[in-house]
Amino acid sequence: MSTMFSKIVRMREFFILGLVIICVVLMSFLSPAFLNPVNISALFLAMSVNMIVAVGMTVLMVFGSFDLSVGSVVELSGVVTALLILSGLPIAVAILAGVMSGALIGWLNGIIVAKIGVNPFMTTLAMMTLVQGLVLIISGGNDVSGLPQAFANVGTGRFLGIESSIWIMLLVTLIGDFLLRRAKFFRQYYYIGGNEKAAGLSGINVSKLVIIAFVLQGAFAALAGILLASRMADASLSSGANIALPVIAGVVIGGASLKGGEGTVIGAFLGIFLMTMIVNALNLLGVSVNWQSAVTGLVLFVAIIVDALMRRKEA
Repeated sequence: MSTMFSKIVRMREFFILGLVIICVVLMSFLSPAFLNPVNISALFLAMSVNMIVAVGMTVLMVFGSFDLSVGSVVELSGVVTALLILSGLPIAVAILAGVMSGALIGWLNGIIVAKIGVNPFMTTLAMMTLVQGLVLIISGGNDVSGLPQAFANVGTGRFLGIESSIWIMLLVTLIGDFLLRRAKFFRQYYYIGGNEKAAGLSGINVSKLVIIAFVLQGAFAALAGILLASRMADASLSSGANIALPVIAGVVIGGASLKGGEGTVIGAFLGIFLMTMIVNALNLLGVSVNWQSAVTGLVLFVAIIVDALMRRKEA
């Protein structure tokens, strides 16, 4: 029993959950509005886009990779879906096409990384720029507006008083965590992250799994972009700006290692929640926007140091 407890305590999720609880208790005293249901709903809504993207990013980081092009895919999927809806296509078909556009970008990233052997950093950085240009071309350099209310309802409709974007985020998170923890297929990513050569020698098709992971990341980023466009009733050309780094930061805070082999979707959820909560708290406390990036960066810096110390102790 004591051994099991010690393992639980060492889990990164336990550590981050402790931080979240401390922050919640502290903020409940500093700002009475923090625990207001309206603010809690706004907090979950604010993290929904990043968290959906983080599910795919967690899979990538588990085997030692990442994707910098997710922000551009968020923008692309929103624009593609919006333009198709305005052209008269059924909303469901347009959404499917939007998701497929993201999956296609992910497939290209995967092919370049797995088959050609280009570094993920260079691959996804170049893809980010390419997709940004593509978005400008197909949109004519303008946001796509005038979307019907039926499409807006996809991301803003309510069930039990909670917006659909939040429900979708929770569903994707729970399914993603279950599959990564329990499904034999997805467990192979941990083997690849632990030792890619050994994984290949054991019969794991590394290239195939890498491509699938990038396709999933592209699809999740596209889904997030479509939900964001739905909520705003507008496909903005800057909707995906500055998404990649906060998502990667949240996944790392949640326990993923940049070297691969570690990470969970629930850990990523806690990491994204913690970062979103800090920004929310700073807003409630009236802290200048100029300080928010610095404070968020400090939290990430401390988390990385603590993580390094914990891993060193375990070793």
